[in-house]
Amino acid sequence: MSAARLGTKQASMVWLEPHRVHAGGHARALRGDLTPDVLAMALEGLPAGPTHWVVDDAWIPSILLRDIVEVPAGAEARDAFFKWRFAQTLALEAPQSVQALDLGEQAWLLAGVAEATRESWIQTSMTLGRPMRRLVPRWLWLYNRLAPTREVPGMLLSLCPDGNGGYTGSLAAWGRNLALLRQWADPAPPEVWIQERVLPSAAYLQRESRPPQELVVWGAPAWPEGPVPARILPPDIPAQEAL
Repeated sequence: MSAARLGTKQASMVWLEPHRVHAGGHARALRGDLTPDVLAMALEGLPAGPTHWVVDDAWIPSILLRDIVEVPAGAEARDAFFKWRFAQTLALEAPQSVQALDLGEQAWLLAGVAEATRESWIQTSMTLGRPMRRLVPRWLWLYNRLAPTREVPGMLLSLCPDGNGGYTGSLAAWGRNLALLRQWADPAPPEVWIQERVLPSAAYLQRESRPPQELVVWGAPAWPEGPVPARILPPDIPAQEAL
């Protein structure tokens, strides 16, 4: 192990999904709402210091905007514009905290969470001495970790089980860059995912000359065979990652 790696600063991982809280390598089943008390118990088991948070896709929804020819000048006006587009697209009424990432080629990725929820999480983490340094949706964390292996066009399924054989989650597809992002809060079994979500997305990508060559699945222990070869990602969640 190199000296540089030995000296790398680490952040504890906090993983939030409707059915569990996974923090520092330890999982707690979540039965009911994620209350501040439940979150505090999970954070108290971590070493003091920074934390990175990965949150269920339904709790931090994302949208991919295309053909954004021009954005307002100035950070404040730009933030207001993207907050408006985010709330308008998803029909949200509560104030949202929105992060915008310029993908180039007039495309932007927006991810947002209710301001009240974000502030509650930040306050809890700060009070317990485990300050939040990063907050990302699950699909984006997985997508970024796949970056070194994205050699051919493909699709990622970021799934969360509903406890009855169905899954909610996201479908993200790439060619050279992120090409398609779709999300579903209504659970469906794998067969419905394939017929009503994966295959129509693959057909769209085919028309766009970006036919997927692989389907990468996270969150399900197995996946039925389909026209796009599937690969199951290990379910491991790290206890820490580099700052």
